[in-house]
Amino acid sequence: MKKWIIAVIGLVCFAPVCFADNWGVGLRVGAAQNDPKVLKDAKEEGDTLSKRPYMFGIEGLFEQNLTDNGDMLGIKFGMEWYGNNKLSWEDGKLTEHTYALPLTVYYKKDNGVKNVSWFAGAGATFVRSELKDEETGWPTDKWSKSKVFPHIAVGAEYRFSQVFALGLDVKYNIDAKVKKDIYGEKLTISDRSGFGAALTGRFYF
Repeated sequence: MKKWIIAVIGLVCFAPVCFADNWGVGLRVGAAQNDPKVLKDAKEEGDTLSKRPYMFGIEGLFEQNLTDNGDMLGIKFGMEWYGNNKLSWEDGKLTEHTYALPLTVYYKKDNGVKNVSWFAGAGATFVRSELKDEETGWPTDKWSKSKVFPHIAVGAEYRFSQVFALGLDVKYNIDAKVKKDIYGEKLTISDRSGFGAALTGRFYF
């Protein structure tokens, strides 16, 4: 099922390329909300919990001119990797691996080269959190789960040339709590709700 979701999202994102006026790729680095609920609840005295809020990612985008005044409609699809959270004790370690696939539709006011442009949009994010037992080397399926949640996004970029722009993106994840029923109790594995921000370098073609 997960593969079908990824395939459909990819098709929706990349199909408009034949009609797009601009397309490009981006590299992102930033930080985002990070609350490893299960690891926090499992922590005992003497254990060490390391939380890493940073993230990095890649994106592909397509933009269609709506008017001659720089009004554009865009769509972008990306993949983001979050820093691993780790719970360590005397003879073991659990590591939480999390990645996300965000899809965003947005309006952009393009002010051209040597100017600042801005955008605002909304979309959906597929996120997957997995716990891995470092002692055995295998994922703990019982504590792994996926979720799709909505997000809103705003940002601005400075276009240094026709090819390259540097931007700041801010995103708010809505109800991004990854939950699973374990032993009859619904537990939150990871909570990514809240704000995140990233510095993004984009190359336009």
